[in-house]
Amino acid sequence: MSDPGRDPAFEAEPARHVSVAYLVMVAVAMVIGAGIFKSPADVAANAGSFPWLMAAWLAGGAVSLIGAFCYAELATAFPNAGGDYHFLKTAYGKGLAFVFAWTRFAVINTGSLAVLGFVLGVYANEVVDLGPGGPALYAFGSIVAMTAWNLKGMYAAESVDYALTGLEVVGVVVIVTAGLVLVATGTPPATPDPQIAPPPPDFFQAMVFVLIAFGGWSEIATMSSEVKDARRGMVKALTLSTLLITALYLGVNWALWRGLGIEGLAASEAPAAALMGAAFGPYASLVLAVAVTLATVTSINATIVVGARTTYAAAHDWPQLAAIGRWDAARGIPLRAMLAQSLVALGLVAWGATTRDGFEALVNFTAPVFWGFMVLSGLALIVLRIRRPEAARPYRVPFYPLFPLIFCAAGAAMVWSSVGFVAYLWSDPANRIGAYYNIAVVVAGVLAAAGLAATARRAAPRA
Repeated sequence: MSDPGRDPAFEAEPARHVSVAYLVMVAVAMVIGAGIFKSPADVAANAGSFPWLMAAWLAGGAVSLIGAFCYAELATAFPNAGGDYHFLKTAYGKGLAFVFAWTRFAVINTGSLAVLGFVLGVYANEVVDLGPGGPALYAFGSIVAMTAWNLKGMYAAESVDYALTGLEVVGVVVIVTAGLVLVATGTPPATPDPQIAPPPPDFFQAMVFVLIAFGGWSEIATMSSEVKDARRGMVKALTLSTLLITALYLGVNWALWRGLGIEGLAASEAPAAALMGAAFGPYASLVLAVAVTLATVTSINATIVVGARTTYAAAHDWPQLAAIGRWDAARGIPLRAMLAQSLVALGLVAWGATTRDGFEALVNFTAPVFWGFMVLSGLALIVLRIRRPEAARPYRVPFYPLFPLIFCAAGAAMVWSSVGFVAYLWSDPANRIGAYYNIAVVVAGVLAAAGLAATARRAAPRA
């Protein structure tokens, strides 16, 4: 194999060509998926009243905004296509960072792609029924199609990416409009005016569902080395996207409460569908199916865009993985990493088609690992303030160290909650295959990191 250090293809790096608007679009596409059409019911069931329902979503937005400030400092001080991978590597070393990147590649990011594919498949199969295997076929086809689209390159795909995300936002706005229609037509509220009530005992559980719904905004850190405005671009993108998402989520939950009431919202299996039916009539379910499908397509697209960059960055750090660690400068994408990511996702789709319970458990079991690494990324800001005080920081998180500690505390609470959820899943033997797979992935990542490091040491010239 040729020396990657002398390979022009290996030496190619991301160029700064991405606008703040595009970053905001990617963040919105990552966060606002099909979950917002279901999660408000779970939050309402634990919040208990309208004021606490809105307080939960507002608190989720505040925590996400604080996290965005933290990531803005990391991304402007240490810009890199690896995002979290690079922050972890810089703060803790290549070994831990590799385990993170490997876990994302093997199951977290690729598993998310597969799950999103199945969500799209379920709704698309309602519109055009392909039979029992329809969801899996739609899942397979959506990943192939969106990967093929992104292989055209950033420059070619950008306009359609904007259009897809715009349609997704329109779908969310339609739900808010449904609430306004009920007000305009004089339809009385489903419940009396909101009353101030004591904090519900399950408010923390409500926050768990809220923070899950907000998950994904941090992924645009993988594009920190591509944003045109190197000093403030990431700050603007992270702040604006978080504020926009929070506003949309608050609007959706107000509309759902206005149409269904807190008890009706908590009890509904499909609250958005119920609201649309009340406001627009029986054909609204088709509109909702289209909206969910569009939301899922945009999430698949954004996941493909950002996920491959972490794989590229990790592979680029190891000469043994040079075949994947190449940047296609002409297209502005990590082409080989994108292909590898999609192949693994398609493999998970195939498995999911044969064992949906085990597959869903596989993805659920990743929650403690995902949130654990989020905490480590938050702590990396403090670690790097101490270890790298000389590093240029175009942006510094306000109220340091309070804001990073708040973000880490929220992440730690999510780790604790997800561990409890994993323990619940473990009680069902059908779910344990997902746990075994995740354990195997983590162990393989640790062994691979050790093997790569040992190989690099042997290959290094002796002094």
